Amino acid sequence: MDAGECSTSRPPHPSAASAPSPSSAPAVWAKLVPADPAFPEVEVAEDDAVVCSLVAPAAAAGEEVAWCEIRRNGGDASSATIRNLSSDAIIVDGKIVKQEAVDVKPGSEIVSGPQKEDHLAYTFEITAARDQDKNNVKIVIDIENAKCSICLNLWHDVVTVAPCLHNFCNGCFSEWLRRSSSKSRDKSQSAACPQCRTAVQSVGRNHFLHNIEEAILQAFSSLQRSDEEIALLESYASVKSNIVLGKQKNQSRKRPFSRSSDEISNADLPCPQCRNEFGGFRCIPGAAHLQCNGCGGMMPARSNINIPQKCLGCDKAFCGAYWCSQGVNSSHCNLICNQETFKMISQRDISRLPDAVHGGNPYEKDITEKCIQQSGKTLQAVISEWISKFDNLEIDRTRLQLNNVDAITSRTYICNHCYNKFIDFLLYWYRVSMPRNLLPPDAVNRESCWYGFTCRTQHHRPDHAKKLNHVCRPTRGNP
Repeated sequence: MDAGECSTSRPPHPSAASAPSPSSAPAVWAKLVPADPAFPEVEVAEDDAVVCSLVAPAAAAGEEVAWCEIRRNGGDASSATIRNLSSDAIIVDGKIVKQEAVDVKPGSEIVSGPQKEDHLAYTFEITAARDQDKNNVKIVIDIENAKCSICLNLWHDVVTVAPCLHNFCNGCFSEWLRRSSSKSRDKSQSAACPQCRTAVQSVGRNHFLHNIEEAILQAFSSLQRSDEEIALLESYASVKSNIVLGKQKNQSRKRPFSRSSDEISNADLPCPQCRNEFGGFRCIPGAAHLQCNGCGGMMPARSNINIPQKCLGCDKAFCGAYWCSQGVNSSHCNLICNQETFKMISQRDISRLPDAVHGGNPYEKDITEKCIQQSGKTLQAVISEWISKFDNLEIDRTRLQLNNVDAITSRTYICNHCYNKFIDFLLYWYRVSMPRNLLPPDAVNRESCWYGFTCRTQHHRPDHAKKLNHVCRPTRGNP
């Protein structure tokens, strides 16, 4: 007899899937409270998520048959997912549920059969959180917020500047400080923060964020830099302890007045064309300027030229392409970006997969690398092929996490960060469109995760990331 059916006038009795001894019983985190008080509550444990119904025909011994599975949603302590395991439908919050999985929350009504009559109705509840060992407390952090705004990579030997409290790699900020000092006439003047331009009063190594940096690298080894990059950064690093910069003035209790971009003098943020003529152009007094998001330097805001000054993917200003078109290089001004930081998509070369491809899932990245190797093509050839599909509107752009997606083509100028997102988007479609028989042997038989590329569990559970395919659309809750 199927789960949810009745052998007598009373419905079958749901119970836990197994009955472990008290000493080995997993922690209970939720329960099903029956509408009929004649039946006991059903407890749901961390490692025992399957709920069974007791089917007891008159001529046979009672048999437990699974009818649903309830699991906690990763990172959300107030909701869960229920999956129907029976051959018949069940009802969740008035909705008929067949074989799919749907979300439930405290107070949700669950009926163990396709209709309320002759089937038990339960109320889903999450039990009070148990006290946890302080050593097991986990901190959830968005990796994008753990990146240095100078090099756009994960911090290395992170330092924090005051009073704005922005964080940078020790080597990146030290080199920034050295360049700022070499350009400043007043050597006692404070340097400006590379991110917000606030005058930096002090800088010091941040040991707490350094521990977070190491934890992220343990979870996402693909974010680890090469030995050459680390050696270069450490050769630049000069912040060994807390350093006080510039002249310290008496602090007012009033909120400091923030100057607008028009009021910032050229001495504070030098623009090469404010002092000299390059490319037949020189800034007039009071001309509007843009601040580069890469190096922090200034360039004139010019709308009447063919060279873009802003990335179409993030709408942030980058100066590399503009200064190259004007014939300006680092010999004229230190605060300019390398041209490689802001280029046309079709002019870029790629020889290795970005660290953040497939959401930073190293197993999916490895599978994609194997697929490209087996195809006999270079990574650049594969990307060029899919850029052509993108230009020909053969790809659904919905998942492309960039601004102005409909206006982007292979001739669009974008920054390195947006380019990595663009490559991640193309490789997603490359994998999705690949026939199953062309996948590596260890990837052929994997089932797809219900949450697809939006799954959060893949980022902190390597076994889950490896077992299930995450290069797919979310199917949770879909019929």
